[in-house]
Amino acid sequence: MSDAWRDDVLKFWFEELTPQDWYSGKDETDAAIRTRFQPLYERFKQEQPASALADPRAALAAIVVFDQFPRNIFRRQPAAFGTDQIAMSLASNAVDRGFDEGMDAAQKQFMYMPFMHSEVLADQERSVMLFGGLGNEEALKYAIEHRDIVARFGRFPHRNRVLGRTSSAEEEAFLKEHAGYGQ
Repeated sequence: MSDAWRDDVLKFWFEELTPQDWYSGKDETDAAIRTRFQPLYERFKQEQPASALADPRAALAAIVVFDQFPRNIFRRQPAAFGTDQIAMSLASNAVDRGFDEGMDAAQKQFMYMPFMHSEVLADQERSVMLFGGLGNEEALKYAIEHRDIVARFGRFPHRNRVLGRTSSAEEEAFLKEHAGYGQ
């Protein structure tokens, strides 16, 4: 399989989109990702590219495909989180192998994002450590906030409704005070 997909994903995510596009939840951004990348996402769900385990740029692109794209393609649907485990596995492999070394801060941020999205406390602790090394106080603030929510509830209550999970009274009270971040 050619790695042209890798360059297409990275060019789109880091050059065509802006940081505002990454987090705004705009319908136009979701539609662009759905139209352009849903076929790739569906294909890779069946068979992950081998290069994602051996090449830093392919790993980063695959992490974007499995962690970020479904949040846009399937916004407010359970499938938005359907490949989080794949993204987490790729991110763990990439960080363990030092693939983040030499990447710029934005690239590292998205390589680390599966740790922040995980509902496993150990992953959250690693997220705080990784984001702490970026020198970006805003990103670190969010990593700490995500970690603290998982430490408190064992999961993200913001996802309960979309995933069909019952919220506890404590989670319901929390959700009234915390709008969330497009989980």
